[in-house]
Amino acid sequence: MRCALCGVLVVLASLACALPAAVPPPAAAGQPSPIVWMTNTPTQPAGQTTVEATPTPTENPPTVTPVPTVTLPPEAVNTAPYLYYAQAGDTLSALAVRFSVLPEEIVSPDNPIPENGLIDPGQLLVIPRRLYNTTAATRLLPDSEVVYSPSAMDFDIEKYVQEAGGYLSTYSEYLAATGQTSGAQVVARVAIENSINPRLLLALLEYQSGWVFGQPGSQAKIDYPMGNVDGTKKGLYKQLMWAIDQLSIGYYGWREGLLTDILFSDGVSARLAPDLNAGTVAIQYFFAQLYSSAEWVQATNPDTGFPALHTTMFGDPWARAASVEPLYPPTLTQPQLILPFAVDQIWSYTGGPHGAWAREGARAALDFAPGSVEQGCAPSDNWVVAPAPGLVVRTAKGILALDLDGDGREQTGWVIVYLHIATENKIPVGTWVVTGQFLGNPSCEGGFSTGTHVHMARKYNGEWIPADGPIPFVLSGWRARAGAKPYEGALERDGVIIQANQYGTFETRISRKENDP
Repeated sequence: MRCALCGVLVVLASLACALPAAVPPPAAAGQPSPIVWMTNTPTQPAGQTTVEATPTPTENPPTVTPVPTVTLPPEAVNTAPYLYYAQAGDTLSALAVRFSVLPEEIVSPDNPIPENGLIDPGQLLVIPRRLYNTTAATRLLPDSEVVYSPSAMDFDIEKYVQEAGGYLSTYSEYLAATGQTSGAQVVARVAIENSINPRLLLALLEYQSGWVFGQPGSQAKIDYPMGNVDGTKKGLYKQLMWAIDQLSIGYYGWREGLLTDILFSDGVSARLAPDLNAGTVAIQYFFAQLYSSAEWVQATNPDTGFPALHTTMFGDPWARAASVEPLYPPTLTQPQLILPFAVDQIWSYTGGPHGAWAREGARAALDFAPGSVEQGCAPSDNWVVAPAPGLVVRTAKGILALDLDGDGREQTGWVIVYLHIATENKIPVGTWVVTGQFLGNPSCEGGFSTGTHVHMARKYNGEWIPADGPIPFVLSGWRARAGAKPYEGALERDGVIIQANQYGTFETRISRKENDP
């Protein structure tokens, strides 16, 4: 987590902290195309015809053999609309981007389509066909197998790693926050902090380097087990964090309608099939960062590639998903929450929607800094408070997780995660708190921060919820709005707008009143 600070006036603080043929509901079966692109024709209205991809120029393009672009004559193109069954998390705006149409062009014979809310999973949508060359539409992994969902809450990482008996079972490394840390503990830590499914991380480790069941075959696989050979990302922890960044970009970029194309290491680019699910795009995006287009096809082959290994290691992921998905219903609403500080204190809104944990991924977090006459990481006697009743289920250096349903599980229901809570005065795990109860003091602890502040984000059933989306982040009646870039944006209430500014300027001041919503 990265934070920057310059003080201005009396509110001096942080900054920025440390994605016609009917389309069926999700299915695991199906053969991938032997190359990247797919095209529909009238002679095969329900199938696909393989088409070669054209390399996209890059700044330093690799040497590749040019492949001719296939251009279909207008009369050969299947112009029948998509018959698409909505998936959990779908919104009209995101679907319009994925299918390259206007929102008003998407219609449904079933029920009205919510303009800004979540669409009912399974609702039939009729969408004009504007995309003819895309990746295959085979779904590789359900969403619940990418995020740390209810299906993984009882998974024993330590037991699995030890019984597998591979290199990971004897590995350890020193981490500043936890000291000498075993391989299983590293996986467990990054999984819960980033809310990424530990089964997925173990399967990727095994696929990329053989760490789980065997021994790495080279020094490169020991140093860079996820395959990103970068001297600044050496070791298990940094490799996992890099991998999680890629998975999060793919997953949340797709969910929010920010990602439509992937670029492979050989310079080939591909438009993603518009009817994929977020979990599949996460896997596809990850492998695209490492492999050429041909290698990527092999890695994503559901019968012989990574999805097959995942199933061999952990059983049928689609069967597990059937018991927990959809991860959130279209009727889901945020519980009433208050601003995270005491009444009548002056704070500053220093970070609009940005990464929930790392810098990349879901723009689920907001930053607030207490008023101060000192710059930098000055101690603060202001208090961070509970936005709603809940159970403190996890604390670590700078971290506090508040479980609003009180079942003690971060993988279920609403959870608020705070970062940069000072160790001194922090409320202990197991404490039930009420709205407005003190949790601790803001600080610079946890991650990298150059100014005292607090960072807060929401997740539901393990999935980070974007701050400006169909379930908006609302605190004491203030609604978060995203900006063009992470950390930008505003809070809005009753016609009043407060723009986020990492320098804590006079205009960013905000306070909570006793009679606020």
